[in-house]
Amino acid sequence: MDLWHDFPGPNAGYILELYDRYRQNPESVDEATRAFFSHWSPPTDGLAPAAVQVDAAKIVGVVNLAHAIRAFGHLAARLDPLGAHPRGDPSLDLVTYGLSEEDLRKLSAALVGGPVAETAENAWEAIQALRAIYSSTTGHDYDHIRDPEERDWLRYAAESRRFFAPQDPIDASALLDRLTQVEAFEQFLNRVFPGKTRFSLEGLDVLVPMLDEIITRAAGRGVRNILIGMAHRGRLNVLAHILHKPYTQILAEFKDPMRARDLTLREELGWTGDVKYHAGAEVELDDSLPVGVKVTLPPNPSHVESSDSVVEGMARAAGSRVNGPGPSHFDPRVTLPILIHGDAAFPGQGIVAETLNLSRLPGYYTGGTIHIIENNQLGYTTNPHDGRSTLYASDLAKGFEIPIVHVNADDVTACIAAARLACEYRARFRGDFLVDLIGYRRHGHNEGDEPSFTQPAMYRRIEEHPSVRAIWANALRERGGVRDDYPKELLDRDMADLQQTLETLRPEEELAEPLPEVPPPGAARKVKTAVPADKLRVLNEALLRVPEGFALNPKLERAMRRRRTALDNPDENTIDWATAEQLAFASILADGTAIRLTGEDVERGTFGQRHVVFHDVQTGARYAPLQVLPEASAAFAVYDSPLSENAALGFEYGYNVEAPERLVLWEAQYGDFVNGAQMIIDEFISSARAKWGQTPSLVILLPHAFEGQGPDHSSARPERFLSLAAETNMRIAYPTTAAQYFHLLRRQAALLKTDPLPLIALTAKSLLRHPLAASSLRDLAEGHWQPVIDDSGAREHRDQVHRLVLCSGKVHVDLETNEERAKNQAVAVVRVEQLYPYPQEELESVLNAYPNLAEVAWLQEEPENMGAWGYMRPLLTGLIHGRWPLRYIGRLRNASPAEGSMARHARNQKLLVEEALSET
Repeated sequence: MDLWHDFPGPNAGYILELYDRYRQNPESVDEATRAFFSHWSPPTDGLAPAAVQVDAAKIVGVVNLAHAIRAFGHLAARLDPLGAHPRGDPSLDLVTYGLSEEDLRKLSAALVGGPVAETAENAWEAIQALRAIYSSTTGHDYDHIRDPEERDWLRYAAESRRFFAPQDPIDASALLDRLTQVEAFEQFLNRVFPGKTRFSLEGLDVLVPMLDEIITRAAGRGVRNILIGMAHRGRLNVLAHILHKPYTQILAEFKDPMRARDLTLREELGWTGDVKYHAGAEVELDDSLPVGVKVTLPPNPSHVESSDSVVEGMARAAGSRVNGPGPSHFDPRVTLPILIHGDAAFPGQGIVAETLNLSRLPGYYTGGTIHIIENNQLGYTTNPHDGRSTLYASDLAKGFEIPIVHVNADDVTACIAAARLACEYRARFRGDFLVDLIGYRRHGHNEGDEPSFTQPAMYRRIEEHPSVRAIWANALRERGGVRDDYPKELLDRDMADLQQTLETLRPEEELAEPLPEVPPPGAARKVKTAVPADKLRVLNEALLRVPEGFALNPKLERAMRRRRTALDNPDENTIDWATAEQLAFASILADGTAIRLTGEDVERGTFGQRHVVFHDVQTGARYAPLQVLPEASAAFAVYDSPLSENAALGFEYGYNVEAPERLVLWEAQYGDFVNGAQMIIDEFISSARAKWGQTPSLVILLPHAFEGQGPDHSSARPERFLSLAAETNMRIAYPTTAAQYFHLLRRQAALLKTDPLPLIALTAKSLLRHPLAASSLRDLAEGHWQPVIDDSGAREHRDQVHRLVLCSGKVHVDLETNEERAKNQAVAVVRVEQLYPYPQEELESVLNAYPNLAEVAWLQEEPENMGAWGYMRPLLTGLIHGRWPLRYIGRLRNASPAEGSMARHARNQKLLVEEALSET
């Protein structure tokens, strides 16, 4: 037996320790071990001459020390450019193992193992080499990685120094040039626009060369789309030097001219724009790269980590092929997401953990993300010990088994090596990698902030600390790589170029803003959504087929039988909500539009109504009829989302804006669950058009209705969406019939290219199987979306109608099923199915149809301060224009949406209905 081959590292030490125990007392080991040692003794090959006389504890100590350095050497690494002493750990000290330098010099380097042992004369030299790797300006943090192949590869990559020069050369002069561009840009802006907010990159300047390295290497491996998510720290520098945003445009934004000639256009579009350090950009790079690469930096608001999942969604869309029937196919080789985090935000904001959780899920996998923490060692004014409960800012990533490298931002070669390592790991293992780039912030949180108010000692050190460019320039001078005056010449050149750009700047002409295109007038009204009856029957038949031998759940078999006959009589209301939805999806796929449907329990549906995926009761096999639809010419993707709203909705938003030609839908388990995604709704879905010129068309399906389930499963909070609705930035609808839902979905798909808007659809719960919500085949084949549905019965005796009750949603059914409804012909009930854009023409037509009106009422289930009343009241007041009194019928103002008692709910609902139907 070869001890060092068969039992490497700690295992060899353990064998020797057991052998030492056996020699002292054979009974101290088990019978099998005694039998083995009775004819075995430690080999002398590969050991120092005196090794066989060395206490086995010394050998074990060396092995354990080497393991500790590999696992915890980062605790002794010099990671802080400002010189803070590393924490250290007793496991890294010789004394912990009863060792001395003399002991190690007597022992073989083979005890340490790895590449360092191949060139070391003894264990001492190997341990010193190991310390130089794991406790230098780089800290390799891999002990949490459970996969042995990954762990071994990472350690070999570190110890072989394969990503450092000379094995992987660095163009030292080009790197100095790049660092000079980065620093000159910041210094120039500071000089010309003193005090103006720019969130300088100074202190983390090496980020730009690291991104250069990542982009070049990714392109070399065939990546075609690189998407970068980052907050405002250093964003302007990345825009200028990675996205090639012209200096003229950036300087024009600092000049901030007001162009009066554009005022009318901007007001018409509701255009606000955004601050310059939130803006996005994209560029096609092909110079000096193996292939053309599109690099995108999407816009990011001051909710600093909010674009994390947006970028992941964009990456998923960019790598997904959907131009044929079946499921979509994702290729991780063609897309790369890079997320640049803040050291305070990474552990502090929950959306980071939500996004990390998406990384290995089938519907959200993007082939691995490269994370970089811009570690200022400081939040706004908050020190790390006040802002996180972990040692490192990156520790959250350990729970997701993401390899971590901590690196000193002043050591540019180590930073470039870390970027290379991240690229290679991602390419090999298709998983996330994190670089904790530890630097500082030369100015305050913004350039108008005074950091010495709260961190005086830290900022005294920063004032005296040379820049990254200066440190690298000095290193090159000492090596004789550049002339002494060359670094200053470079800086003077770049400053002069910027000055020349400023002097010739014409701000009003250079300022470019991405104003969204105005859709053609009446585009939504002109869309045809009806589908011929014969085609619907063919689609329905295909949706009900299952493979031979596939065993459906018996309860589902009964439901499928009902669906099979639902289209037989064109005038019978036999098509329920789920059947209409399936037919809408199938017809959209047949039209060539790909669909991505995700959400909480979306495959089955929260209420057991959808079943777009069947499960064989015997084998558990999955079968999705929409993915084998013969008539489809585009892909259908469906995934249950994790129990996340913020990151999940952000992901779908990103997917949508990257692939706007696809119909993307996300459904909450209950409508109020969307509360957890308010940041994405506020910062992206509702305002992206006005701020950044983006035109999302994401569909959000929110089950909504008051049915006695308590405050948390009643309301999708329509009042919040209505408060955000302005300048036609979204559609908000509450369909009450299967046909209405069918036409609403088809209209949304038809408008993706001509008039894209997000759609907030308040969807049914108890109406899913209610007879009054069912529709006929004729409704689907000949109908269209109706923003307002008049009372067809009241129209027949319109002269007798004195009260017009306007309502939205399920409460209409409560009125229609009340026993008093048929007796009272003085009341007409009209459904407002589209809340926004406000259907003024349709409502005006309805009001004018009842000649003897005495009163108009708005009825809702929600409390007065919720629901649509606050939005509708001024609009209806203007529409009525004093012709009739306007009355509110609904629950009183309340802090909570709904009653927690079914009995109280039923009583209050009954009172509302009775009041609406009364003649007084």
